[in-house]
Amino acid sequence: MQAIEWFGTNFIGLFEAGAETFMGFMTGIIPLLVVLLTFTNSVIALIGQDRVDSAIRKSAKYTLLRYTVMPILSVLLLTNPMAYTFGKFLKEEQKPAFYDAAVSFVHPVTGLLPYANAGELFVYLGIANGVMEAGYNQGSLAVRYFLTGIIVILLRGVVTERITKFLAKRSGVVL
Repeated sequence: MQAIEWFGTNFIGLFEAGAETFMGFMTGIIPLLVVLLTFTNSVIALIGQDRVDSAIRKSAKYTLLRYTVMPILSVLLLTNPMAYTFGKFLKEEQKPAFYDAAVSFVHPVTGLLPYANAGELFVYLGIANGVMEAGYNQGSLAVRYFLTGIIVILLRGVVTERITKFLAKRSGVVL
């Protein structure tokens, strides 16, 4: 009988804790995400969609920009998962590498601009809380994640593009 009572009390406690967390998000992070997303869309509207598209097409010509600027802009402007549609500006043999770079950047951007991949925010905040408890600054962590992410996406993009070309050539696929 005691086990049933314990289960009933703790089972509803799980939902109470979830509701408390949800309300924290509704008054904290969700308004922040909405404002950041609104700001980004306003900047795009002020610059003009055609100009943004033109800048992305130009950056696609150069390896360094293709695997740094393009994934960063795609994640910041379109957020996850729409960010991958920037691949439409690329040649077929570059698309797998761009996808690899973009998908690798959706976590490092979370610390500075959480709206870009809100689903990863919970992971980042868990790490950030541990860093803060250890006596370090969360802002420093966010900047380091971001900068490390840029290096990682460049490396992944270049390596994946080379692997794609190698495998296509070995298989006799014309790209």
